[in-house]
Amino acid sequence: MTPTSIDYQIMWNRLIAVVEEQATTLIRTAFSTSVREAGDLSAGLFDRQGRMIAQAVTGTPGHVNAMAESVTHFAARIGPQYTFEGDVFITNDPWLGTGHLHDITVVTPVFRKGAHIGYFACTAHVVDIGGRGFGPDGNEVYEEGLLIPITKFAERGEVQSLLIELIRANVRTPDQTVGDMYSLAACNEAGDRRLQAMMDEFGIDDLQGLSEFVIEASRKATHEAIAKVPSGSYRHTMQVDGYDAPVHMEVALRVEGERLVADFAGTSVQSKFGVNCPEVYTRAYACYALKCAIAPQVPNNTGSLEPFEITAPEGCILAARRPAPVSVRHVMGHLVPDLVLGALHQAMPGVVPAEGASALWNIQISARARDPDSGLPNSEVLMFNSGGTGARPCCDGLSATAFPSGVSTMSVEATEHVGPITVWRKDLREGSGGAGALRGGLGQTIEISARDGYDFYFNAMFDRVKNPARGREGGLPGAPGRVELADGTELRSKGRQLIRNGQRLKLSLPGGGGYGDPATRDPAAVANDLSAGFISEDEARAVYKDKD
Repeated sequence: MTPTSIDYQIMWNRLIAVVEEQATTLIRTAFSTSVREAGDLSAGLFDRQGRMIAQAVTGTPGHVNAMAESVTHFAARIGPQYTFEGDVFITNDPWLGTGHLHDITVVTPVFRKGAHIGYFACTAHVVDIGGRGFGPDGNEVYEEGLLIPITKFAERGEVQSLLIELIRANVRTPDQTVGDMYSLAACNEAGDRRLQAMMDEFGIDDLQGLSEFVIEASRKATHEAIAKVPSGSYRHTMQVDGYDAPVHMEVALRVEGERLVADFAGTSVQSKFGVNCPEVYTRAYACYALKCAIAPQVPNNTGSLEPFEITAPEGCILAARRPAPVSVRHVMGHLVPDLVLGALHQAMPGVVPAEGASALWNIQISARARDPDSGLPNSEVLMFNSGGTGARPCCDGLSATAFPSGVSTMSVEATEHVGPITVWRKDLREGSGGAGALRGGLGQTIEISARDGYDFYFNAMFDRVKNPARGREGGLPGAPGRVELADGTELRSKGRQLIRNGQRLKLSLPGGGGYGDPATRDPAAVANDLSAGFISEDEARAVYKDKD
């Protein structure tokens, strides 16, 4: 019996549960804290053409929206004649995957009754992939680690031992990195089991009808949402820190009925350092920002992403050419939504938030024994930390919250467990939220030192130090970030630096911008901020003059 539209709707809802279990399996089995603790991953189901049908709610838009493109590359590169039951495909190619070498994407073809019907895919950030390590100092992608082309991790159920040996020989954390690859494969297998059970229940043997229903319904709903945006051209610019020079970012939104084009022409050329962003990652976050504001209720899949046309000039910092260094592409990529939403604000006032800290303040720590003959093991530690989000038109910004990436902050206990460091302080940063009728979210203050017998190097990859998050509609900017030692010695916001035993690294994360005139803030809200320690008495008097 041919399924009805009601049947397809029920199956669509069930698919969300299928891919969510897929993602949960990855979290439970992953070796890296970036996956287990922070949820830096994506998972989804794709049809035989490589079109995304459903994505797990758990995960980041940079991964999942880029993965929506990458599976089509797997399908084209491997080809149906070389796709077998029991195969598992893999890559971390930044231009065919999710933007940098630290993200490994694993794709598993789905078979039913001997026929190939689709793919499960997932992506996760691994702590080490060799090279210079996770940081912006490289001048070519070749320096940044091992690039795995689209290839088979397993063929007909047999893992390729030479590939495993090659990876183990080129990374600092072989057990962890290879273990995460097996976790990615296991996560797809878990999704396959759930999908097969669902298809048994509904009596279907292929995904084509369901895929067409999901994608076309989502495409139609997204076009209808775009049509409600006032037609016109809207331009916005933003300056951000960059590595060795400021970066100018520019976007022009053009809305014509159901069509929306975002063009990043005018953006600075690519950098000689690893802050460059492959265009696939730029598209991922531009689509995310536009979809959040315009069509937030439409499920995320190929149909809801395709109506947003995203272009950037090849060779600009948001569309870097091979072999540009791209290790910390998230720094520019996470700022793309602020840029796009700034343009959209002109068309849809009262909808989008003020600018936020946006780019994660990731820190890669390489702990090294002070005495090489001591026998103390070296260690790699990755921490994800977030500043404040911009105030929203309806309420204050969120403190220490990752937007747009959506990842969680790793707990201190989990971080200290994987390496010889001590986190002495991790608290909200007073006064960092931009003042306004609605206040920006607060950043954090974090202090870290090495334990006895160790020094550590850290790779700084921080932004919003020289160019803080701007307020909107009269709101004030959030506080800029700062990188220093606890004694006040200023450090660089990007690049590899040494913290000796006995010193403490101090990170002051930026806050989000305020929304609306501070003079109109509710006196009770000012009093609550003061009582909670979000603002100082001096700020209350200076900024909210009539609120004493």
